[in-house]
Amino acid sequence: MSDYQVLVIGAGPGGYVAAIRASQLGLKTAIVDKQWLGGVCLNVGCIPSKALLKNAEVAATLRERGKEFGFAFENLQLDYSAAVKRSRQVSDRLTRGVGFLMKKNNIQVMMGAARLTAGKSVVVTSGDGKTQEITADNVIIATGSHAAAIPGITIDGEKVVTYLEAILQEKLPKSVIIIGAGALGLEFATVWNGYGTSITLVEMLPRIAPLEDEEVSQELTKQFNRRGIKTFTDTRVQSVKTTATGTQVTISGKDGEQTLEAEQTLVATGFKPNIDNLGLEDAGVKLTERKFIEIDEKMATNVPGIYAIGDVTGKFLLAHVASKQGILCAEAIAGKEIQPIDYVMVPRATFCTPQVASFGYTEAQARERGIEIAVGKFPFQPNGKALGLGDYAGFVKIITDSKYGEILGAHMIGPEVSELLTELTLAQRNELTIEEVAANIHVHPTLGEAVMEAAEGALGKAIHI
Repeated sequence: MSDYQVLVIGAGPGGYVAAIRASQLGLKTAIVDKQWLGGVCLNVGCIPSKALLKNAEVAATLRERGKEFGFAFENLQLDYSAAVKRSRQVSDRLTRGVGFLMKKNNIQVMMGAARLTAGKSVVVTSGDGKTQEITADNVIIATGSHAAAIPGITIDGEKVVTYLEAILQEKLPKSVIIIGAGALGLEFATVWNGYGTSITLVEMLPRIAPLEDEEVSQELTKQFNRRGIKTFTDTRVQSVKTTATGTQVTISGKDGEQTLEAEQTLVATGFKPNIDNLGLEDAGVKLTERKFIEIDEKMATNVPGIYAIGDVTGKFLLAHVASKQGILCAEAIAGKEIQPIDYVMVPRATFCTPQVASFGYTEAQARERGIEIAVGKFPFQPNGKALGLGDYAGFVKIITDSKYGEILGAHMIGPEVSELLTELTLAQRNELTIEEVAANIHVHPTLGEAVMEAAEGALGKAIHI
């Protein structure tokens, strides 16, 4: 008999959620992680970064808009180290909560590095070098990902950094060059810019937020430039050098080659799966061409009894996707019938200022598929709640099938749009039409009214535009 029915390797938002669901289903469960409960997200990722973003929002308001809101300061002092300390407190509170949930659900927690063997067992090596062999009927790999390096660029952790050093440092840099304008780069640009740091974004692709709808990228570029954030797109980094005072980054783009200088450079060019020293080859686990673990709709690998969830699968490197995969994986192991994830319709958000949120097809993607579409778009500028907040840049854009009213996607930029997306993803998942969204009465005054107005716009009957 095996030691456990389910053994989860990795205690991030995918792993610990999978462990809880497995235990709820009556399966004897253990979880192992070599560093911390809660993974990157809770410890040094999405959670502490949101605390920093809130501080940056307050700082930017006080610095830039005090007169508008009726604040006056003779000598405004902003302590960035206090913001970082607050972010650590937020993180610590949540990670302690994960520990409580493990105890509540009778999940055995082991700290150490796990490695699969050729048989149905896992060897766990603790920090002091001691090893133990554990057998399990089912193993769920949830080891996450790490920051991808750029060949030829040395990360020294001080002048050239990844997200890990950036989110923990208490000293505010005076100037930063951020390589990569995806979610990570955009959020750090927002944090530091809020405190007055000079920011330059360098993106290899033709636009910042390159995976978003083109109009969203255009609006975000406009708002970033308005805040003094410089953006270079369609631009490659040739080299990064450290100097006595900071860094020099040589770039090449449509204006030729030039050298930028800043106190610090953040490399934010994506992530790679944590698969080293896991014993995947010994166990016979198949990888994709990009070296992520290959899975089916039940999160099963090609090896019976071995599953994978979260970033290590390369499906969507998002915490909420990892959590959903973890739940479905546990239910599949328990023999439950599951509804596979439709990855096209997965919601995503970037918590920069203004926020960006989206799901489904962009306008261009829908047209490429030959779908006749109707587009509803409503700006936040006429929205009473947005005006009251003093935060009215951006819009809500909904893509629909013009014949049947089917919701194909939504793309938003503006105040708290990450909170507005769920109404539309719920409607799409339950096959509600755009007519039904438009007919739903929305509280006034709320930001959600912009969703209603965009839905009405798709039907050709928007009231306030």
